[in-house]
Parts: sequence; C-alpha cells; structure tokens
Amino acid sequence: MNRLAAETSPYLRQHADNPVHWWPWCDEALALARTHGTPILLSIGYSACHWCHVMAHESFE
Repeated sequence: MNRLAAETSPYLRQHADNPVHWWPWCDEALALARTHGTPILLSIGYSACHWCHVMAHESFE
C-alpha cells in the first residue's frame, strides 16, 4: 500500500493498492525528491474518466 489510502479524493484512493509508491502532491513529497535529487512523475486523472482508468491500468498495475 502507498500513501494514497488516507486521501479524500476518490481517484487517489482508487490507486492506493497500485504497486507504484505514489505520494499525494504535498510539501513532504517535494522535499523528499529535492533531498534525493529524484524527479517527480506527476499523474493526473479523474475518477469518472474512462481513459484515465485505462492509462492507469496499462501503465501502473
């Protein structure tokens, strides 16, 4: 499980069990990326968007 399980967004919670170590967009995530010098992969979607679910399934599961 990643850090999305406690989020208020239905879309984010749908991805709480993805094998990707997702973080919500927050200062802590930005600070961690900055500290480790790692890039951020930003994925944007919507819970009612069919193609968002298709992309998430094909790319992140």
